[in-house]
Amino acid sequence: MKHILILFFVLFTYQCGKDLSPFGGEVNVTPLPKRLKPEWPNPEWKVVTPESVGVSSAKLKLVDEYAFTRTGDDTDRKGRRTDAVVILRNGKLIYEKYARNFKQDKVHITWSVSKSILQTMYGIAVKDGLIKLDDPGYYHYEPLSRDEAHKKITIRHLLNMSSGLTAEEGYESGPLKSSVIAMLYTRGRQDMGSFCANLPLRSEPGTHVYYSSCDTNILSAILKKVYGKEEYDKLPFEKIFKPLGISNVTFERDGSGTYVGSSYLYLTARDLAKIGYLYLNDGIWNGERYLPEGWSSFTRTPAPGYKTTPYSEDLAEDNYTAHWYANTGVPERGIHEPWPDAPKDTFAALGHWGQMMYVIPSLDLIVVRFGDDREKAFIKNDFLKLIKESVIR
Repeated sequence: MKHILILFFVLFTYQCGKDLSPFGGEVNVTPLPKRLKPEWPNPEWKVVTPESVGVSSAKLKLVDEYAFTRTGDDTDRKGRRTDAVVILRNGKLIYEKYARNFKQDKVHITWSVSKSILQTMYGIAVKDGLIKLDDPGYYHYEPLSRDEAHKKITIRHLLNMSSGLTAEEGYESGPLKSSVIAMLYTRGRQDMGSFCANLPLRSEPGTHVYYSSCDTNILSAILKKVYGKEEYDKLPFEKIFKPLGISNVTFERDGSGTYVGSSYLYLTARDLAKIGYLYLNDGIWNGERYLPEGWSSFTRTPAPGYKTTPYSEDLAEDNYTAHWYANTGVPERGIHEPWPDAPKDTFAALGHWGQMMYVIPSLDLIVVRFGDDREKAFIKNDFLKLIKESVIR
């Protein structure tokens, strides 16, 4: 009996430092704060004064000036080119502004923010027991069975952007070299998932984080096989958008009918904020659980592949997780937080040309910004610093 108790104590002590969620891996993120009485938009956000939820209107003017002061023009397309900013605190809308012919009910292309909503679709599939994160992809999608190397690619690897596939994300390198250009516009546009699954491997799956729209569109194609075409067609609308009160939405597909989860979801700023609010509440909406318990921790945890990813000039800028971004840093690789002046628990969905949504649990904030930036003039850390400084209690 004594030996059994000692064994139990050792196991308990070891396990206490681990994530015991069904998603596995070591979690280095703080738990989401308890939100005792979340307010839900029914169907829209409640609009209140900033001061009523502890935010300074005067300080928000600095946020406004930073975001909307133009530093270029429509000819050169340079500088900060903001189309929309929406800020919510404690589930209430405290700031909203539009420019460049955008308005409250006009949808905006989200570019790679679409990837984070594709990840939401996976949370639903996992919760419904239709798929497991460590399933090899070829269990569900035949094109990944082309050889033994491809058979090692799991759902987790794809979500962590660690498939090992030799994708080339550069938009400027042209369709002969860039797999993302070929996938979206030329050789791959009829069936993006199959095009990407047939790329050769550059590294062992799970060992190298490389941002790739191909990984996302393979995931989208897998979901079509898992659900079947009829249910897949309804999946984002019936399982995400309708419950959250989102009706003004466009989600484009490739030639085979697969959602282009990497790039082509269009939403309003207010509706995108609802996705962030779902994650702020750990997958619960209006008292009902839509994502598995612990999915937000998985979402906020940097990809394990960072431990073995070769250094590159881009590596230090990334805290890539599971189709989202974190602000934790990866200390064991000397990778710092991408937004050092924002709270460490900030996580984000980010897209091309300045699309961004930030979730800041410790401040109970959701921030959405749409733009059309053609150069790196909009500094995310500066923007977040001003927002943080606007919170007075």
